[in-house]
Amino acid sequence: MDLSVVVVSYNVRDLLRGCLRSVRESLALSPGLAAEVWVVDNASTDGSAAMVAREFPEVRLVAQAGNPGFAAANNEAIRQSAGRCVLLLNPDTVVLRDALGAMVRFLDARPDVGGLAAKLLNPDGSRQHSCFRFPTLAQSFLDFFPLNHRLIDSRLNGRYPLRDSGRPFAIDHPLGACFAVRREVIQRVGLLDEGFFMYCEEIDWALRMRRAGWPIYCLPTAEVVHYGGQSTRQFRSRMFVELYRSRFRLFRKHYGPLYLWAARRVIHLGLAREARKARRAATRGEMPAGELAERLEAYRRVWAL
Repeated sequence: MDLSVVVVSYNVRDLLRGCLRSVRESLALSPGLAAEVWVVDNASTDGSAAMVAREFPEVRLVAQAGNPGFAAANNEAIRQSAGRCVLLLNPDTVVLRDALGAMVRFLDARPDVGGLAAKLLNPDGSRQHSCFRFPTLAQSFLDFFPLNHRLIDSRLNGRYPLRDSGRPFAIDHPLGACFAVRREVIQRVGLLDEGFFMYCEEIDWALRMRRAGWPIYCLPTAEVVHYGGQSTRQFRSRMFVELYRSRFRLFRKHYGPLYLWAARRVIHLGLAREARKARRAATRGEMPAGELAERLEAYRRVWAL
């Protein structure tokens, strides 16, 4: 088996359908590629699992009784899969043309490369940031204090230039929406860390790969449309807390106590600023009282992490 595509889904049935159709079409353009597709449904209530079973009988479906999180769900399929390359693919993506075959061919041509990202596009065709440098204190600061709009897409904020020559280039880590990894690498560095419920699990994985001597690349000729955040938008305040819970776990695991101390101070300053802004908005009548209470509770929970 050349490729195992793993899609973890939660209540995004229509997007999942579009994703699986695009995967089917992309694989059809590489008839010599032996591939399998796995969908792990984390107890969706919108009929996602039934839709997959009915419309995509070739897909290997794992219907979870609960929602164990993104990392644990991916691991469930990875353990059972057989591909020498494993591709983690979000359900809110559409694979364009022969992107899947191109990614496998690149990894075959570059046995020194451990992981690979595609070029992500917004639905309007513009390029989306799909590759990042590992987190820094500057990135944590700019999350709350952007200072200047030019800094948001800058190297200081961990971004790579959106304009490229089309040639593959080395990166620190990709967005987890589309991340291909060699089976050999997974056997060396281990599965995703299931201590991450959502967010940062791909950064942790990439850090472990890089430290084991496996570089990670982006292949701009492999294009994937990414709608972005469709599952996480269903619980906005909860996901805000989960984001920082995962970031603190990442910092504790890889960055050490001094960095964690400094990051907490930066994040606490940012939370205090956001709380003041929310209260002013509520006073002006621009934010309902219920939303204010929800935001303040989320900020309080992050502060306590």
